[in-house]
Amino acid sequence: MDTERLYNEYRTMLFSLAYRMLGSVADAEDIIQEVFIAFDQMPADIHITNEKAYLCKMVTNRCINLLQSSVKQREVYIGTWLPEPFVQSGPPSLDPSDVYQQKESLSTAYLLLLQQLSVTERAVFLLREIFQYPYEEIAVMVGKSIFNCRQIFVRAKKSIHRNPGRKPKGSKNSGISEFQVQQFIHALIEGNTGTLLNLLDKDASHYSDGGGKAQAVQSPVVGISNIIHFYEQLMQWFKLNRSRYSYQISKVNGSPGILLFIDGQISYVYSFETVGDRMQKIYAISNPDKLKHIQQN
Repeated sequence: MDTERLYNEYRTMLFSLAYRMLGSVADAEDIIQEVFIAFDQMPADIHITNEKAYLCKMVTNRCINLLQSSVKQREVYIGTWLPEPFVQSGPPSLDPSDVYQQKESLSTAYLLLLQQLSVTERAVFLLREIFQYPYEEIAVMVGKSIFNCRQIFVRAKKSIHRNPGRKPKGSKNSGISEFQVQQFIHALIEGNTGTLLNLLDKDASHYSDGGGKAQAVQSPVVGISNIIHFYEQLMQWFKLNRSRYSYQISKVNGSPGILLFIDGQISYVYSFETVGDRMQKIYAISNPDKLKHIQQN
């Protein structure tokens, strides 16, 4: 088997699937490595007619097993759980959204919706909705009948679309712009509440994920007045620690976001969701375990 060729051809697609399933860059990368090692060690007399589908099945099964084994760990997670940020680095071809467009499906908000599906629902939904696999192949990958896969997909899609956190159909959303992100971080650094009021939706929410290992609010901050009050504390910190921090605008989960460095280390990663031209959701990840893969790049 030409494992190296298959790795170069399908690695990005398989990572894209695993990351959307798990919400973890590190775990997705580990699974891809495990799958190709296992594939390379398969007996030479085994004939595989559809290598892409077979690799997808291996990745899907490993993701399902990992998710099922980590349920209790998620239940005792301290504070709000957010998916690991995917920060684009290197050539654009390494970004799953370059190959599998539908940038929204890579966003933090969309990944959180996926987390509300059961493990099997998530696998079937992604394989059909994002990767456009026929039900016949999905059935083989997840070990269900074709009829069951159709039913699972319909149920999962209804669940995603009726979720109150999802934008209403037809709502205008052009996505966050780099200019808005620049305005946001400048407003925090300069203590400009007026700019923040112009950027934020009146029903905005701020979510922090420190995992009990870094400074973060454990519950969402909801409503523009509460967020401004919370950000005033951040503004004071920025004012008193001008020499300690720096920031970088980067593509985070497919859209412009912020990497905030404190004492030379990435300490926070921000991503955003907008409605119209206003920021509706701000996600700030400070859990060091979820930032390791960025520190190492």
